[in-house]
Amino acid sequence: MILIGFMGSGKTTVGRILAEKLAIPQFDLDEKLVENLEMSISEYFALHGENAFRQKESELLAKYSHAQAVISTGGGIVLREENRKLLKNRKDVIFLSTDTNELISRLQNDKKNIRPLAQDKTPEEIQALLEGRLPFYEESASVIIETKNKTPEEIAEEILFQKNEIYEEVNK
Repeated sequence: MILIGFMGSGKTTVGRILAEKLAIPQFDLDEKLVENLEMSISEYFALHGENAFRQKESELLAKYSHAQAVISTGGGIVLREENRKLLKNRKDVIFLSTDTNELISRLQNDKKNIRPLAQDKTPEEIQALLEGRLPFYEESASVIIETKNKTPEEIAEEILFQKNEIYEEVNK
């Protein structure tokens, strides 16, 4: 199962809950990138640029996409066509769709995660970034989960319900 969505949409948090409920590993691609790069994403961006970062991200998606695990992707995973193709060929790609105002609030209040593409951006710039990616999220997802006014636990439960529906349909 692969979780996609904009930065701050809850992919990591919901992914951890799902992995625990399903008793399978959870791979957070951003965490794996930091491990592999031996530096923060912000540092890598500053040294090598976004294109080099996206290449590393694509390599990790390809590596982990076949694992029996919950995979939480970075918010920009859908920007590369090769990633969208990989995602579209799966029946278990979940887009966590989150209200723009809620995303902006989360990003502005998150002191733990430094997001190079959101840092020093106005709410209008973040909204424009989200709107530019929205068609790619929708194109890549098998299931869209609206997260507004839901706890991570409620989102995970909805995904599990959807997962059962998907597998029942596939096995008919």
